[in-house]
Amino acid sequence: MFDTSKAVMSLGSAIVQILLLDIVFSIDSILTAVGMTEEVAIMMVAVVVAVGVMLLAAEPLANFINRNPTVVMLALGFLLMIGAVLIADGFGVHVPKGYIYAAMAFSAGVESLNIISRGRRTRSGGGGGH
Repeated sequence: MFDTSKAVMSLGSAIVQILLLDIVFSIDSILTAVGMTEEVAIMMVAVVVAVGVMLLAAEPLANFINRNPTVVMLALGFLLMIGAVLIADGFGVHVPKGYIYAAMAFSAGVESLNIISRGRRTRSGGGGGH
């Protein structure tokens, strides 16, 4: 059997994943830049800046997510909520944006308190059994 307790990522696969994410987010940046300007130079700068920011933020963000895996679930919850609202909107049911923002802010606030609580428990040496 395979030992699945530890996931090991090679340098090559990590680079490929980062490049794929950069490509996806660069396409998003290009679409945004196209919507804002018709100047090719501005579009190119937007893509270069977006890729640069992603490369700088990749490691700190990965470290944060590794320390706080529940943030991934929170982000997934946000995506599901936005998807549900978009589907509802497609069927003609309007959900006021204030409700969506309030729910997201409340959830982010609760998660922030959880992160602070876990940090304090870790520093004080108490595991809390979780």
